[in-house]
Amino acid sequence: MSLTNYIKETKNELSHVNWPTRKQSIIFSIVVVVISILVSIFLGFFDFIFSKILSFFI
Repeated sequence: MSLTNYIKETKNELSHVNWPTRKQSIIFSIVVVVISILVSIFLGFFDFIFSKILSFFI
């Protein structure tokens, strides 16, 4: 397969993709940021608890 043929087929396939709207992209980005913050708080809480428990034994 030649490079030009590959690029043409790729461009053709990308025209069939159902791209998200601007509003959907913003909402999905907000969801990712919120979930990331919640996971970091969750992990930070357990890190704090386990470090306090470990320092109690050491």
